[in-house]
Amino acid sequence: AISKLQAILVIDLIIVAFAAGGYYYVQTSKQAEFRVTNLTIDPLEAGVGQTIIISVNVTNVGEGAGEYSVGLIINDVSKEIKRVQLSGGASTIVEFTVTEAKEGTYTVKIGNLTGVFKITAAPITLTRKLSITAVPGAAAVPFTLNGESYSTPYSALLTEGTYTINMPKTDPSGSMNFAAWLDGSTNPSRTISLTRSMSLTAFYQGEGSCPSLFIWNGNSYVYVAEVSNHGWLGYIRYINEDGSIVFWRNNPWDYIPLDKSQLQTRDNDYYDMTLIQISDEIFYLDSAYMLVVDHPSDVNVYSTMVEQYIDPNFMGQIYTVSKNPLTPISAVNQNGENVLPQISKMDGIFTPGINGINSPLWNNISWNRLTLNLGNLSNAKQIKLIVRAVVDWGDPKDYSDWLNTFFAQQVPNGTQPTPPPYMEVKDANGNWVRVPESRQFPIPPDTVARTFVVDLTGLFPTNDYSLRINNFWNVTFDYIGVDTTPQENVTIQRIDPYASLYQAFHTNSNSTGNFTRYGDVTQLVLNADDKFVIGRQGDEVSLKFPANIAPPPENMERDIFFYVSLWFKDEEGNWGFGFGFSVDPLPFHDMSGFPYPPTESYPYDEDHLMYLLEYNTRTITIP
Repeated sequence: AISKLQAILVIDLIIVAFAAGGYYYVQTSKQAEFRVTNLTIDPLEAGVGQTIIISVNVTNVGEGAGEYSVGLIINDVSKEIKRVQLSGGASTIVEFTVTEAKEGTYTVKIGNLTGVFKITAAPITLTRKLSITAVPGAAAVPFTLNGESYSTPYSALLTEGTYTINMPKTDPSGSMNFAAWLDGSTNPSRTISLTRSMSLTAFYQGEGSCPSLFIWNGNSYVYVAEVSNHGWLGYIRYINEDGSIVFWRNNPWDYIPLDKSQLQTRDNDYYDMTLIQISDEIFYLDSAYMLVVDHPSDVNVYSTMVEQYIDPNFMGQIYTVSKNPLTPISAVNQNGENVLPQISKMDGIFTPGINGINSPLWNNISWNRLTLNLGNLSNAKQIKLIVRAVVDWGDPKDYSDWLNTFFAQQVPNGTQPTPPPYMEVKDANGNWVRVPESRQFPIPPDTVARTFVVDLTGLFPTNDYSLRINNFWNVTFDYIGVDTTPQENVTIQRIDPYASLYQAFHTNSNSTGNFTRYGDVTQLVLNADDKFVIGRQGDEVSLKFPANIAPPPENMERDIFFYVSLWFKDEEGNWGFGFGFSVDPLPFHDMSGFPYPPTESYPYDEDHLMYLLEYNTRTITIP
C-alpha cells in the first residue's frame, strides 16, 4: 500500500516538520495493559478427587508487549500463579486444574472475577456441555456424533469420553463447501476427548461471501449475518458500445439489527462481537460501532438497507413503526400469482422468485416483480414499508455467462448488465412511473433475511396507492407491512468498541500485499476515514463494546444495531478485469467506482501515509 520511496519521503517530511517547529520527535514507549474476563468453572459440581477446570481470558488491550501474573484464589487461599507474556492486542486463555479432598462449597477468585463450585462426598458421573454450530446460513446442517444423526445447532450435556464428529462436505443446499473448524482444522471429521465443555464451529463457504458477524450469547458465539454484501468491489454499473466498463463505487455501510435474546454481556462488562473472514477474500474494515436505541414500548424500531444510488439522508435512519402495521390489500407476482398469504406475516414462508441472469437476452430481461395495492392511505402523513426479504445471487457461472453475452456483441452506451431494483407508482392517467432514483428500493441482504424500512412518504402523486417493486436479482419476500404512524421520539447512543485483529484459522489464500498487523486496531474503526483494518481469509476482528450504559427509562424498550462500513473483494470476482487479488489498489470513500480511473487516487496525504506505515506491516507474498 506504500512504496519504500514514499516511506522515506514521509519520514523525512516529519523530521523536517518537527525540526522547523523547534521540537524533536521521540518515539514514546507503548505500554501494555491487561484485562481479565470470562471466568469459567467446568463443571460447577463434582465429587471428591474429581477434576474441575477453571479458566479466564487474558487480553493485552495496550499497544506494547508485557507480562502478566494470573493468580487463582480458592476460599481466600492462594492456590497457583501463572504468568503470561502477550504482545499488544493479543489474547490467551489461562487454565487451572483443581481437585478438592473435602465436600463443600468453594469460592473462586481471579482478579476481580468470582465464581462458585460444589464438591460432593462421593464421585459423580461428570457431564460436559458440547455445542456444535455450522455457519454461515440459517439452515440446519446434518452431522453424526458417534454414528448417531443430529443437526446443527446442537447442544447437549454428555458424559466425559471420546466422541467422533462427522460433518458433511457440503451444506444442505449443496452450494457451500466445508472450509475449516474454528480452531483451524480443515478435516470435516474429527475425534475429540470431552474432558471439558467445548463449543465447536464448522465454517462453510461458497464461491464468495462477506465477513461473518458473530455475537456472544452468554455461552458461545452465535452466527448473525454476513456484513456489507453491498461493499463488494468490482460491481459493474454499465457497459458502453465500445466494450468499456464503468464500475460502481458501491456503498460499504450496513445496518444490522441484533437479537436482544442472544446478545449478552461478558462478566457484565462488555458486549462481545467478532467478524471472521471465512471465504477467500480481502476485506477493508473502516468503521464499526453499536447503536443503542431506546424507544416507546408500543412501537418497534428498524433501520434501512443501503445502496449507492439512494439519498444518504434516507440510509441508516432509525424508524419507529406500529406493532400492528397494515397488511396490503393485494400482492401479485410477475406470473399473476397471488402471493398475499406469503407476505402477510413473518413466518419464514417466502414468495417465489426468479433471477434476471437467466433472462433470454440482455435487452429482454425477465424481471422479478411484485405488485402491491397498499389500500387507502390518503390521510397518512407518513408511509413506511416494513419489509423482510433476502436475495439469492445465483450460480457464479450463470453470472459469468450472462456478462459474456455483453462482450460478444455491441450494446448501446450505458447498458446495465445487472440493473438495480426500482419502484413504480401510478400517475394521474393510471400509468406506471418510476419514483426518483434517490428514493428507490434497495437490494436486501443475502444468506439471512432481514427486516428493514423503505420510506414511501411523498412518493405517490395521486390517491392511487399501488406500488410495483422490480428486481433483476432473485429477491424473495417473507413479509411486507404498511405503517402510517408518525415517527416517535427515540434516544440513540453510539458505543465504540475496543478492537483487535488476529488469525482465527490458517489459509492457503493467494491474496497478497501489505495487510494490517495483528494486535490492537481500535483507532482504525472509530471513524469512516479511509484508514482500514485490512485482512484476508482466516483473519478475525474482535470487537468489545463497553456495557456500562444505564437501562432504558420506564415505558421504554431497547433495541441494538451493529453499524459497519466495510469493502471486500475476491479473486473470482475480478472476472478478468485485471485489478488483481492484492491489497492494492486501496478503495476510498470519494472514488467514483472500483477499480477507479487513473485520474483518481487513494488519499496519500501525510496522515494516511503514516497510517499505512504504522499499521499495514504484515507483508504477504506468494512465491
